[in-house]
Amino acid sequence: MTTPLLTIALSKGRIFKETLPLLAAADIVPKDDPETSRKLILDTNDPQVKLVVIRATDVPTYVQYGGADVGVSGKDVLMEHGGEGLYEPLDLEIARCRLMVAGPVGFAAKSGRLRVATKFVETTRRFYAAKGEQVEIIKLYGSMELAPLVGLADCIVDLVDTGNTLKANGLEPVETIAEVSSRLVVNKASLKMKSARIKRLIQALQSAVETRRSSS
Repeated sequence: MTTPLLTIALSKGRIFKETLPLLAAADIVPKDDPETSRKLILDTNDPQVKLVVIRATDVPTYVQYGGADVGVSGKDVLMEHGGEGLYEPLDLEIARCRLMVAGPVGFAAKSGRLRVATKFVETTRRFYAAKGEQVEIIKLYGSMELAPLVGLADCIVDLVDTGNTLKANGLEPVETIAEVSSRLVVNKASLKMKSARIKRLIQALQSAVETRRSSS
């Protein structure tokens, strides 16, 4: 029986780099470097495994609609996407950071309806709704820290790693919305049609995650 083709969706940058050792443990090694190659579909050492290199925010959509069988996506992206049509079997424990509310020093004492700048619109809306607070959300795509500095917003919701960028711009963390790491996501139809192949991949990745955890 012919081994079914398995397509894995990844995004460039930190997630890709930190996923590579886990894929290697599953005996999957890309033949091309996505940082230098112009190819959007990368071959691997296994002719039945392809890597699709796309924007991080598109990974859940590609997996949901079958453009890829599996993918690696940050929990922040999955929260914003909603996770429809996806199976999330494994926390890969990579690309760790926090999704946080941050504002100018002393912001926590501010009262009244807040203006919040973020690219995580749906996640932010749900977060404040759960607290029973109405906020005005301003969608931005970058340079989030600038918004409070120029009076565009009272605070921001963004990913925080070291916190150095916040500090350099006179901001401080106020509240953690979620601890973020990258997750393996699987198309539900693919899990049925390519069950054995995908389950082997999940097991290999889980073993690699446990090995790394025990050695750290």
